[in-house]
Amino acid sequence: MKQPILVAGVLLSLLVPGMAHAQFAKTEDAIKYRAATFVVMGNHFSRIGAVVKGEKPFDKNEVAANAAVVASLAHLPWQAFGPGTEGGKSLPEIWKEMDKFKAGSEKMQKAVAELNTAAKSGNLETIKIAFGEAGKSCKACHDNYRKK
Repeated sequence: MKQPILVAGVLLSLLVPGMAHAQFAKTEDAIKYRAATFVVMGNHFSRIGAVVKGEKPFDKNEVAANAAVVASLAHLPWQAFGPGTEGGKSLPEIWKEMDKFKAGSEKMQKAVAELNTAAKSGNLETIKIAFGEAGKSCKACHDNYRKK
């Protein structure tokens, strides 16, 4: 009986934005967590990009696997942007414009989910379109909220 309650408590703490910083013992832990998530996402996204650009041959299973990883990870880094987690490659504007930043993160998550759906279809032209939209959403955030 205690285990389901514990699991529910952990899940709730992940979903409540105000508790985001409480998950990390130190600010540096939050910065490392989000940076690591973005690195892995970027690696798998780049693998799809190489196919879209014609640099690698199209293997629908490989593209689908990479898109699934990106879609899974797309939900993770945002919990590490709570109050008191400033730093790393993130600009201070994130914490000044949290509503705008959150809207951008939601747009990216939606675009990545659409890329995942397109990748499952196995249709390269559909994948290219979805990849372009996902890339635009990533770039918008980098342009506004990431140190150069």
